[in-house]
Amino acid sequence: MNPRVLIPMICLAATAGLSACAKPQDGRVSRDEVVFEPVYQGVDTRLLEGDLVNFHVSMTGARDDQDVHEYAECAAAQYALIRGFGFARHVRTTVDFQGGVWRGDAVYTISPALPRGLRTIDAEVIVSSCEDNGIPTV
Repeated sequence: MNPRVLIPMICLAATAGLSACAKPQDGRVSRDEVVFEPVYQGVDTRLLEGDLVNFHVSMTGARDDQDVHEYAECAAAQYALIRGFGFARHVRTTVDFQGGVWRGDAVYTISPALPRGLRTIDAEVIVSSCEDNGIPTV
C-alpha cells in the first residue's frame, strides 16, 4: 500500500481509538459536559455553639454535589468575614436532591487564626473566588 495513504489511515485509527477512551465507558458524562445554569435560592445560617455554624443552602441547576458544597463554602467564608474572622474549617456537608432542588446542610467552625485541620479556608480568598465565579455569599 502507498505510504502516503497508510500513514493518515494509521493516524486516523489511533485518534479514533484515543477519543473512545476520553468518555467514561459506563455512559456517564463528565461534569464539564453538563449544562450549568445555577439559580441560588438562599442561605439560612444558624450559630450552633461558640464558633460552630450551620449553613443550609438551596439551589437549582447544579451539576452535582460539588456545586452545592461550593455555595455553602462561599456562605461560610462571607459569614466568617462578617463576624470579624479570617478563617473557617469545614466540618461536614450533606447534600440532598429532590424535585429538582439541591439542598446542602454544611457545618463550619470560624476562627480568627488558621485553624488546625486539613479542610481549612482563608475567608478572603474564598469570597474573592466566589465573586469571580458568580456564586453569591451571605
